[in-house]
Amino acid sequence: MNPAEEHRAIAATFTDRVEGVTNWDAPAPPEGWRARDVVRHLVEWFPAFLRGGAGIELASGPSVDDDPVEAWRVHSAAVQGVLDDPATAAKSLRNPNTGDLPVPQAISMFYTADVFMHTWDLARATGQDETLDPQRCATMLAGMEPMDEMLRTSGHYGPRVQVPDDADAQVKLLAFIGRDPLGTER
Repeated sequence: MNPAEEHRAIAATFTDRVEGVTNWDAPAPPEGWRARDVVRHLVEWFPAFLRGGAGIELASGPSVDDDPVEAWRVHSAAVQGVLDDPATAAKSLRNPNTGDLPVPQAISMFYTADVFMHTWDLARATGQDETLDPQRCATMLAGMEPMDEMLRTSGHYGPRVQVPDDADAQVKLLAFIGRDPLGTER
């Protein structure tokens, strides 16, 4: 899949979870977050990242506090619009950690991957289907493991959680990013 197709599919799954939430104050991974905070994180960090690195301004919707579903819909549609715009392929995003990357590749690497992983957080918080694509989990884990030390020191991931060696790719990926996928907390 190209970055636009990838985002469309992953965002659709996240949208499904957003639309299924009945309690926006339900506790969510990571520690101290609520279901609403999962959406807030995605809606709030990425526009500044894209603006600062590529000069692209995303449309914004209502506050996540006022309407988390519509805030997500507007944000997701804006990101998709950037990816669907043929002119985006010619733009670069500058990041001090990675250098210059084509905008679609940067969105895929930083943002779409984040949406994918936070789908589990929202599902876990709200009692919905927690299943993630196993091949994508395995691919992401294989790409992240060599950067373990850098990812831990970034402050974006919690300590790795120990899981059995024979755990599936989803469990291993979630444990790698500091989630307790085998725990009983909901």
